[in-house]
Amino acid sequence: MTTDAPATAPPSDGFHVFDTTLRDGAQREGISLTVADKLAIARLLDEFGVGYIEGGWPGANPRDTEFFQRAQREITFRHATLVAFGATRKAGTAAADDPQVKALVDSGAPVVTIVAKSHDRHVELALRTTLEENLAMVRDTVAYLRSRGRRVFVDCEHFFDGYAANPEYARSVVAAAHGAGAEVVVLCDTNGGMLPAQVQAVVRTVLTDTGARLGVHAQDDTGCAVANTLAAVDGGATHVQCTANGYGERVGNANLFPVVAALELKYGRRVLPEGCLPEMTRISHAVAAVVNLSPATHQPYVGVSAFAHKAGLHASAIKVDPDLYQHIDPERVGNTMRMLVSDMAGRASVELKGKELGYDLAGDRDLVGRIVDRTKERELQGYSYEAADASFELLLRDEVLGRVRRFFRLESWRTITDQRADGGLENEATVKLWAKGTRVVAGGEGNGPVHALDRALRNGLEQTFPELARMQLVDYKVRILAGTQGTESTTRVLVTTSDGSAEWSTVGVADNVIAASWQALDDAYTFGLLRAGLEPTD
Repeated sequence: MTTDAPATAPPSDGFHVFDTTLRDGAQREGISLTVADKLAIARLLDEFGVGYIEGGWPGANPRDTEFFQRAQREITFRHATLVAFGATRKAGTAAADDPQVKALVDSGAPVVTIVAKSHDRHVELALRTTLEENLAMVRDTVAYLRSRGRRVFVDCEHFFDGYAANPEYARSVVAAAHGAGAEVVVLCDTNGGMLPAQVQAVVRTVLTDTGARLGVHAQDDTGCAVANTLAAVDGGATHVQCTANGYGERVGNANLFPVVAALELKYGRRVLPEGCLPEMTRISHAVAAVVNLSPATHQPYVGVSAFAHKAGLHASAIKVDPDLYQHIDPERVGNTMRMLVSDMAGRASVELKGKELGYDLAGDRDLVGRIVDRTKERELQGYSYEAADASFELLLRDEVLGRVRRFFRLESWRTITDQRADGGLENEATVKLWAKGTRVVAGGEGNGPVHALDRALRNGLEQTFPELARMQLVDYKVRILAGTQGTESTTRVLVTTSDGSAEWSTVGVADNVIAASWQALDDAYTFGLLRAGLEPTD
């Protein structure tokens, strides 16, 4: 709904966390958001507690226009304010007569961000107008939107490059926007080429010279977008524009999550509503799922490896005090500490991993020693337990019990692949197993030999263990490892399985990819049945 009432800022407006995932983040190569995707991400960002969500450019394409219509009908925002993005009026026209400016008003968004040229060469070469007309375009568009009751932010595109080339003109654009009533003037490192010291110095100078409230929008082309954003805050900026997981054009934008975490945990500045920061990891991964990208495992704060420890020296220290090798408690951002067990593992790593899995190993040095030795021996053979926690837990369980206990025992398996005359392939598998004292022979077909083997295993066991019906393979990776003798090689297979509520990974290693796959499948379903609360009888 449009209104001509005077624009007002919310009561608590000391610092803005502004998210542009739905607009700038969507420009990343490989991301294509539907309206439903944008609505889902908007809900997640609102849950996280950002102050502003830039939804797109209404009028520029039907998708963004529909998003604003549906967002206002279908989402009750608890924390965020919806923002429409657009541009200044065209040269030689009135703002009231410019269709794209009218579309910003018609979007119903209470806040509008307009992009303005602040680099003199861009004005003359891209807009093909005069420097004075560009200033008039900024003033007129801001004043018109304010007259229609909209709060207005202005993004000064290419500001830092423009300031380097012609500081007087770049400052005049900021002054024009501020004088016309823009609430925030955002200094944009559009090419992403700045470094933190440069950003801080420019922001501080422009703040002193203009008196405008300043924000920052940083691209990550030098790998400094987060650092540049924080440097701008050090220089006096009180508005940060970011994207979830750093999505954006080229190599991306300032990543919302490390920026917010740094502000809250390092600067001691409250920028999110109470209780929202621990949702960070969940929100990051949920947004990644919507855009159909795997979460970055090594992303600061929210990556699964952000608080993962592998070296034995680290584990020994963490056993005494986790803070010795962690800069924050991972629970503050909704993450968890993980101990990785590998050929680097020492006793402390195994003890801590055992504790994480529910086994108290601290009082049995011989047991811990056997687990360490067996782990290192198997890692030498090609196993990777840091990527296969479930297989390591089975190894640990076997050592604790002093024997191997499984739900089924293999007699043999066989796979057959037939090449048809029409070029198609037929894959069949047969397994012979023993389960609960009964011999089982079952077959299966699939789109590959491993799929067929998996189907045969399920066909043979689901009647005995109906819990298997809830489990499915969600990822399958094969890696050929370099051999130790000439051209010999070893195959490692990693399988990820889900029961609908959790996922676990298992590993198999053999000279043959099918044999390695069988080991990983065996561990996957054994672990899944243990998770389901069953106890093996064999």
